[in-house]
Amino acid sequence: MNPVVVYVVAPLLIGVVYAVLMSLIREPHRRTFNAIMVAGAGAAYLSGGGLGGWEYLFTALITYCAFRGLNSWTFIGIAWLLHTIADVLHHLKGHPIVPFAHNSSLGCAVCDPVIALWCLRGGPDLLAFIRRRSSGQPSELVH
Repeated sequence: MNPVVVYVVAPLLIGVVYAVLMSLIREPHRRTFNAIMVAGAGAAYLSGGGLGGWEYLFTALITYCAFRGLNSWTFIGIAWLLHTIADVLHHLKGHPIVPFAHNSSLGCAVCDPVIALWCLRGGPDLLAFIRRRSSGQPSELVH
């Protein structure tokens, strides 16, 4: 299979699918759920990411952002961007997020900014946006 599809297109689509599926959860639960999700993602490398004590510092920083994200989509977006940095570092110098998939951290580094951008937009309901577009109504994103 084409490497561009595997390492770029598929992770981008995963990020979009994540945001669309999150639209099934109504606010304010959507924001709370996403804060919990990014906190879990922030701890993903703790079982042996290969970057030593920096793993704990990075996890603490992402956890702080996730906690602040309980009340702020912006902090959830920042946490996903921090996780993107961790993904890049692990792809280049550490161990992959999925031990048996060598380029899994690279895929994560492509997917996570998509999720971050959605969060920085306030985690809008994409399903409502799609419904409005298909019905001919104005296509403003709905929170």
